[in-house]
Amino acid sequence: MPVRTAAEVRETEPSPAGVQVAGQATYLLDRHMFALWNWASRAPGAPPPVGDVERLALVVPAPDHAKFEVAEVDCALIEPDKLAGAPLDSPGASVEAWRTRIAGGDAALPIAAHAVPDATGTAVTSAEHAAAVFRHTTEVAAELRTALTAELRPYQVRGVSWLREAVDAHGGAVLADEMGLGKTLQAIGYLVGRADAGPQLVVCPTSLVGNWAHEIARFAPDLKAVAWRGEPLEAIAERTVVLTGYPTLRLHGPALLEHQWATAVFDEAQVLKNPRTQVSKAARTIAADARIALTGTPVENRLEELWALLNLVAPQLFGHKTQFRRRFIRPIADGSVAAAARLRGVIEPVVLMRKKSQVAGSLPPKIHADLICDLTEEQQRRYDRVLEQAIDDGFGSGAQRQARVLAALTALKQVCNHPTLVAGGPADADDPDAGELAGRSGKLDLCTDIVANNLETGSPTLIFTQYRKTGELLVRHFGEQFGVSVPFFHGGLNSDQRAEIVRGFQADDGPKVLVLSLKAGGTGLTLTRAADVIHFDRWWNPAVEAQASDRVHRIGQTRTVTVTTLTTNTTVEEHIAAMHSRKSALSDIADMSGVAELAKLDDDRLIATLRRKRSS
Repeated sequence: MPVRTAAEVRETEPSPAGVQVAGQATYLLDRHMFALWNWASRAPGAPPPVGDVERLALVVPAPDHAKFEVAEVDCALIEPDKLAGAPLDSPGASVEAWRTRIAGGDAALPIAAHAVPDATGTAVTSAEHAAAVFRHTTEVAAELRTALTAELRPYQVRGVSWLREAVDAHGGAVLADEMGLGKTLQAIGYLVGRADAGPQLVVCPTSLVGNWAHEIARFAPDLKAVAWRGEPLEAIAERTVVLTGYPTLRLHGPALLEHQWATAVFDEAQVLKNPRTQVSKAARTIAADARIALTGTPVENRLEELWALLNLVAPQLFGHKTQFRRRFIRPIADGSVAAAARLRGVIEPVVLMRKKSQVAGSLPPKIHADLICDLTEEQQRRYDRVLEQAIDDGFGSGAQRQARVLAALTALKQVCNHPTLVAGGPADADDPDAGELAGRSGKLDLCTDIVANNLETGSPTLIFTQYRKTGELLVRHFGEQFGVSVPFFHGGLNSDQRAEIVRGFQADDGPKVLVLSLKAGGTGLTLTRAADVIHFDRWWNPAVEAQASDRVHRIGQTRTVTVTTLTTNTTVEEHIAAMHSRKSALSDIADMSGVAELAKLDDDRLIATLRRKRSS
């Protein structure tokens, strides 16, 4: 829901006249902040006018006062150091108790002071646990003020203290904050605290090794970051963090086994979602006292991916995949809300997932614009011919079927991008001017109009595509159309080339347009100079598109972010868009693979889905 100020809530939802109102303070353990709310006789009242308001689930007395229940309550959020001076008309016992504890004293905490339900919604956080978390997080905050050259937000301090608690209790943790909330900084805060325990290791996508080195040098200069590319790894100096890429881990992993690591951090850990791959097996062989996985998408397609991460960081808790499948995966796939609640309860000790809407209210909102593009006549002919060829070749069965369905989808989606991207066949006779790009793709023409407007208004733009050929086409087209040089960030570049593109784009006089491949540019980058994002083609999983959009919607962004998705009318892209809109209440846990879903259809239904509709 949109953020509202407490004053706005009080105007629209005032407490009844003459009713006794008591101000309450509930400690929010996941973000190290307080929720201030009012209890008016037998129901929550409007919150005190001290900040932005968020509606939270809290444990409050039921209307008959015979029991407690979980209810949605409007709360004003405030940082711990501001609670003491907050202007509250009638502070209740929970407020006074927390003020005493903030001042260094001891006071019993009434239930209103820790009225946060657990992950299942069936129990309330205990007073002892709330007090312990507050004390520990406050101590960590004081420590980090001298250990890091950065001012952490309260939720980031809590992230560091939570990592310590989870590792101490279970040996590992998954920090799964939404993209842009500073997982790297929180991990560095944890590494600083372990600096004297022995050498530490960070494994990440190759393109992010340089970014990690830069961030460590910037925020924790007392640590020594060393990039490792497979050369002999001998004695490691004190307070050293070794940085390496996943391909290096896969090829040279045995060299890492010669060392006992105090901490092993796996960034963009969704890379390890398949435990049967070589790189995932290599990650599991690393000897580390603490294992931390960082990911904004703990589940991209299937719940087995979540199990793989849990097994990586806490194998003693999640060692049996068969049991996990029986208890959670199968019933959740069948729509069991109870099983989803049980899963949240089970993973709560080792998984911390927070969204921007919860912890970063200062970020500007995102505006989503879903634009429908028409096929040109050339695209219509090419689309139909490509599909007919796929039908003639047949879709096969078993493992072959999914591969053939994917190949057909790829060709059809490329036609939606531009007809020249799929070569061969009779459609070539329709290309009297094969070198001309404009006017032959409805999607390209619409994208061109958006870019032209952004160039006029001086608004830098990111354009994401899944395909290398499409990216090269866009670069060529914008160069010809507008006379601008457009960089292309893709997987074929080395780490230095990628870093140079990012630095150049972030500069005040940098390029006005940047094209990125969805895979290479969708994670780990900060590109806040732009506030406009275009998804040129659609991916099956909306979470993948969302994390790509979050390259600009990150802390440091000061403008409203506009995210535009381009969908070609009457084609398979409409099916993909429909899949995006059919998100269930469990969408934060599981998502089906679109290609696998299509491959399960019989030939008639599959062809009907892929075939171009003759009318919108």
